[in-house]
Amino acid sequence: MGHPEAKKGQSQEPREPGVVQVRPAAERSVNLDDWTDEELMLAFQDDNEDAYLILVGRYKDRLMNFVYRFVGSMDDAKDILQETFLRVYIKKDLYKTIAKFSTWVYTIAGNLAKSELRRRSRRGKISLTQRGGKNKDEDYQLPLPDSGPLPDRRTDASMKYERVQQALLQLPPAFREAVIMRDIQELAYEEISAILDLPIGTV
Repeated sequence: MGHPEAKKGQSQEPREPGVVQVRPAAERSVNLDDWTDEELMLAFQDDNEDAYLILVGRYKDRLMNFVYRFVGSMDDAKDILQETFLRVYIKKDLYKTIAKFSTWVYTIAGNLAKSELRRRSRRGKISLTQRGGKNKDEDYQLPLPDSGPLPDRRTDASMKYERVQQALLQLPPAFREAVIMRDIQELAYEEISAILDLPIGTV
């Protein structure tokens, strides 16, 4: 299985970090693909499910990359991604355009990922007691999904990817989340600050 990578260059026009763009309906293209995330979310709140599907298409790859990097398990990342979009669907009316859609959806995904890490930690404490005290850090050092080739046949890019991933998994979850958002996802500091609910100087 290949590694999930964040896609860049989606169809939206560049905008200032943290700025919510919602144009009057009369100024929008008839093509939903040209709408901003926030405009699509407002349309989805009016029961336009095509708008929801476009949002899923825009964010599924980058969120998969973010969550997989965070939790280190492909299976868990898939489950979290599915749950993230399910929550967007059933909680659509909770979204307000005072925040960017991307900030909202990353917050949902990040919270679900942190919940998964907490569950692992609790399971680890129980299993450590049963096994006689193995290193609890093993709960965060999960094996990466094996893409198939033997170690000596792996490409330099694949080996570098795995080294980066293993290094990320050594970081405390709070630091890991910020590093992934900034250095891998290349989110703006302003947006990371909003997602993590931290002063921008702390990010």
